[in-house]
Amino acid sequence: MTDIILIAIILSAVVLVVAAFLFGQIYAVRLHTAKRIREAEQEAVKIRQDAQKDAENLIKEKMLEVKEEWYRKKVEFDEQTKTARAQLKTQQDDFLRRERSIEQKGDWITRKEREVGQRETQLKQREDELNRKTAQLDSLIQAQNEKLEQVARMTAEEAKQVLMNNLYERVRNDAAQTIRNIKEQAQLTAREEARHIILQAMDRSALEQVRESTITVVPLPSNEMKGRIIGREGRNIRAFETITGCEVLIDDTPNLIVLSGFDPIRREIARLAMQALIADGRIHPGRIEDVVEKARRDFEETVIAAGEEALFEASVHGSHLEIVKLVGRLKYLSSGGQNLLQHSLETSVIAGLMAAELGFDVQLAKRAGMLHDIGYTQERAEQPHNVIGAELARKYGENLAVQQAILQHHEEPNIANPISVLVQAANRISKERPGAHRQAFESYVQRLRDLETIALSMPGVTQAFAIQAGRELRILVDFNIIDDTKVIQLADEVAHKIETTITYAGQVKITVIREFRAMDMAK
Repeated sequence: MTDIILIAIILSAVVLVVAAFLFGQIYAVRLHTAKRIREAEQEAVKIRQDAQKDAENLIKEKMLEVKEEWYRKKVEFDEQTKTARAQLKTQQDDFLRRERSIEQKGDWITRKEREVGQRETQLKQREDELNRKTAQLDSLIQAQNEKLEQVARMTAEEAKQVLMNNLYERVRNDAAQTIRNIKEQAQLTAREEARHIILQAMDRSALEQVRESTITVVPLPSNEMKGRIIGREGRNIRAFETITGCEVLIDDTPNLIVLSGFDPIRREIARLAMQALIADGRIHPGRIEDVVEKARRDFEETVIAAGEEALFEASVHGSHLEIVKLVGRLKYLSSGGQNLLQHSLETSVIAGLMAAELGFDVQLAKRAGMLHDIGYTQERAEQPHNVIGAELARKYGENLAVQQAILQHHEEPNIANPISVLVQAANRISKERPGAHRQAFESYVQRLRDLETIALSMPGVTQAFAIQAGRELRILVDFNIIDDTKVIQLADEVAHKIETTITYAGQVKITVIREFRAMDMAK
C-alpha cells in the first residue's frame, strides 16, 4: 500500500512538474507572442510613418517637377510671344516704311508730273518764240539780200561765185606756202631721217643676235596643246602675257611655241611656268597665276645654284647669300651680246692670273673680278651699274678694295689700289677681244628698258612690259588710282613722253590695262 501511495505521489509530482513545465512553456510562448505582436505593431507603425514620409516627399518632388515644368512652359510661351510680337512689330514697321515710301513716291510722281507739265508749257512757249524769231530772221535775211543786191548790183548767185573764186585763190596760195614749208622742213630734217635709216639698218644687221637673245622655244607634246594654251576667246594666253610680261607666239610650226621678251629673267620664268602648265595640263587664268608664282620661287632656287656653282668655279668663297643670288642672276643677263656670268668668270680668272704674276692678293683680285658687274642685276635708270654694284658690295659686307674695284672698273682707277687696276684691265681684255661686244643689241635692250621706265614713272602704274621688239608697251595700273576716264589720258601722256624722249623707228602701241578683282571665301 505504501508503494502504491509512493507511486501515486511520484506520479502526482511528475504530473505537477509536467503541468508546471507546460504551463511555463505556454506562458513563455504567450509572452514571446505578445512581444512579437508588440514589435510587429511597432514595425507596422514605423513602416506606416516611413510610407507617409515617402509619400509626402514624393508628393513634394512631383509638385516641384510640376512647378518647374509649368515655369519652363511659361518661359517658352513668353519667349514665343516675345518673338511673335517682335516679328509683328518688324512687319508693322516695314509696312509703315513701305507705306511712307509709297506716299513719298506718289508725291514725287505728282511733283514730276507738275514739273513735266510746266516744262511742256515752257517748251511750247519757247517753240512759238523760236518760230516767231525764225520768221523775223528770214524776213530780215530776205530784206538784207535785197539791199545787198541793190548795192552790189549782183544777184545772190553772182555774189556766191565771186566769193568762191576769192576763197579758191586764197586756199591755193596757202597750199603753195604749206608745200614750201614742208620742203624746207624736209631739207632740215633729212639728216635726222638719214640717221634714223642708218639706226634701223644697224638693228636689222643685228637681227640674228637679237632673235637669239629675246626668244625662247618651248616644245609641245602635241599641236592640240596650242588650243588649250590660247583658251576660250584667248583668255589663257592674255592672262599669261599679262602676268609674265612676255609675248607668246603661236604659228603653224608643229609641236612648239615661242616666248618673246627682251628681259631674259622674265623669259626664263615664263619658260618654267609654261613647261609646268604643259606638264600639268590644267590651263586657266587662276592656275596660270599660281604656276607663275611657283616658277618665280623655283627660279630663285636656280639662281642660287648657278651663283654657287660660278663662285666655286672662280674659287671665291664665304659670300653673303644675297651676293650669291646676284651672281646667279648674271647667268640670264648680257651686255653687248656677251653673257655677264661668263664675262665675270673670265674677268675673275684674268685678274687672278695677273695678281699672281705681280705678287698681289690673288683671292681678292678674283673676288673683285667676279663681282664687278653685279650692278647690272638692279634696274636703276638714274645710276650706272658700277655705282650700284659698289653700293651692293658695301651693303653685304665685301672688302673695301672690292668695293673700290667695282666702282672704278669703268673709270680711271686709283693707283694706290692695285686691285682696281687689275680688274679694269681684265674687264677690258674680256670685253674688247674680237667678237665679244655687240653694241647694237645693247642699245636695243636699253631702248626697251627706257620704254618701261617711262611708263613706270607715271602715277598709278604698277607694272609695264615692252613686248614685240618694242613695238608695243603694255601698262598695268592700280584701279584705285586710275579710273576708266583717266586710262585714255594716261595712254596719251605716255605716248607723248615716248615721242619726245626716245629715238625709235616705226610706231609704239600703248595698251593700258585696268583690272578690278573682287574675292571672297565661302566657309
